[in-house]
Amino acid sequence: MNIDIPVVKVEGLSVYKGSYLAVRDVSFELLPGTNTAIVGPNGGGKSTLVQAVLDLIPRSSGNIEIFGLPISRLGHLRHQLGYMPQHFIFDRSFPISVGELVGLGWVKEGKREKGKGKREISFFKRLWQQNQEKAAAVVTALRRTDTYHLRNQAIGTLSGGQLKRVLLAYCLVMPRRLLVLDEAFAGVDVQGAADFYTLLNELKQEESWTILQVSHDIDLVSRYCDRVICLNQTIVCTGVPEIALSPQNLLATYGPGFSRYQHHH
Repeated sequence: MNIDIPVVKVEGLSVYKGSYLAVRDVSFELLPGTNTAIVGPNGGGKSTLVQAVLDLIPRSSGNIEIFGLPISRLGHLRHQLGYMPQHFIFDRSFPISVGELVGLGWVKEGKREKGKGKREISFFKRLWQQNQEKAAAVVTALRRTDTYHLRNQAIGTLSGGQLKRVLLAYCLVMPRRLLVLDEAFAGVDVQGAADFYTLLNELKQEESWTILQVSHDIDLVSRYCDRVICLNQTIVCTGVPEIALSPQNLLATYGPGFSRYQHHH
């Protein structure tokens, strides 16, 4: 991993939603191993920004590079990118277990064997090996996110906090370089969010993840993130939390009436 090459590089990004300019001329870089939070008011373009960075919605202008490549040319490197949306919408009656869901995040590209005689045997041998690797990876991911006891439970029965941890296990089941979270703690109580942040920080250190996250929780961002992007349609300020989250910058980002909530644990 080259620490001089940004994991994400965004230049002059603008996004229209209909006739409304939701994101205007945004530029920033994410260096390897950093945890960057995007904060700002409702309707300020935070979710639109991360969706555009991931190429999930079209951009009006600007360039995006991930892992040193244009987003359109990532190819198989997309497997090294994990994404947790703000709302994970699914049919709660759909019969899929926690273990099965996490297993969907595991991708293995096998090598083709040459030679007719060995082809069929090699295929089944490779398939068996991959199934063993997948099963082991799922168990490890569930244990590391403290969700192993939920492995046989239907995902439709999970609480909000449990589901967030299972989705994190989904991202963890194979090596990732970049993890993008769009208000991953929405619907989780204060203690649950703090516990999740602690777990996320531990995994970041162990996995050498680069993290880009949208968050409303200024207090947790100030404690756990390396850098902050204050966004209100365009970037108001960016920097380390001590500077970016100063009262003056928060006032400029959110406007009058903003009140910062402090957690007490």
